[in-house]
Amino acid sequence: MLAAKLFGPGQIRLVETGIPEIGDDEILIRTKAAAICGSDLRMIGNGYRGVDESHPLTLGHEISGIIEQTGALVSDYRKGMHVCVAPNYGCGICDMCVSGDTHLCAEYKAFGINIDGGFAEYVRVPAKVIRQGNLMVLGPEVSFGEAALLEPLSCVLNGQERLHIQPGDSVLVVGAGPIGLMHALLAGSYGAAKVYMRDLSETRMRQCEKVNPKISGIYGEDLKKEIMRLTDGRGVDVCIIACPSGKAQADSLELMAMNGRILFFGGLPSGNDLVNLPSNLIHYRQLSISGSTRANVRQYRMAARLLETGMLELAGMISAEYPLEEFAEAVEYAKSSAGLKTVIKF
Repeated sequence: MLAAKLFGPGQIRLVETGIPEIGDDEILIRTKAAAICGSDLRMIGNGYRGVDESHPLTLGHEISGIIEQTGALVSDYRKGMHVCVAPNYGCGICDMCVSGDTHLCAEYKAFGINIDGGFAEYVRVPAKVIRQGNLMVLGPEVSFGEAALLEPLSCVLNGQERLHIQPGDSVLVVGAGPIGLMHALLAGSYGAAKVYMRDLSETRMRQCEKVNPKISGIYGEDLKKEIMRLTDGRGVDVCIIACPSGKAQADSLELMAMNGRILFFGGLPSGNDLVNLPSNLIHYRQLSISGSTRANVRQYRMAARLLETGMLELAGMISAEYPLEEFAEAVEYAKSSAGLKTVIKF
């Protein structure tokens, strides 16, 4: 089979390799779609610990496909089922795992991060992944491309569960990439009265507005001035920083209403993660600041239900599709930020 494997920094290659063999308690998936994530681009550019010429890794953690084969001991899945995979799984016995947060396990693993992922024609699903419920069966009406986007949507859901968005809230999303757009879509589904968006790229903001006309891009140079004008001096109830900017994180406190809630989504570059925050604003406005990382299986399944029931529509986020044979071109397109999500179709 063909697979896109990382051999080190900048060393991503298409290679022919054997179809994975599965054990009696495992499953083999024939990949139908795998989306490119920003973390894939960072791993390609910077490499990843433990990955080298002798230990290559198949990337890709946003995966959907069809069950090709089941082991003799697998009882709840059968060949031909349409499935997607929550990529994170844990040891199964630590406090985080038994509480359902397997993605926070100190020994967590993930497809495309430390086991072979979805940029390949076939993917082996280990027994532990099956036992922890990471395999989600989808109806045939859900496209494989949209199903591949459930992983980032579940991460967005994890972050917003900490914000408790209420009907009538005003929400500002800083960052007009795929994650920022998902945050805007989900906030709207929770009943946010107004969803504002800010990005350095006007082109990307207009792309997001095209996908969801309810988004209001803020194009003025002075973000604080614009927010206060739009909210009659009150500030926004919720601010989501969906870009790797310490300045955006620090500046967000000036934009908040009383009892405002802020989410720092995603991480900052290593060595540039110290941020000075105006403590008095947190104190006197009773602000709450949260962070989030990855997602658990419950959140992944909830994201799937939002898609299956039509509460959220993700097809408009897919800007380009490439066959695996054109993986290098797909990576260059994703790096250009010309579109939103780039999907490898099989």
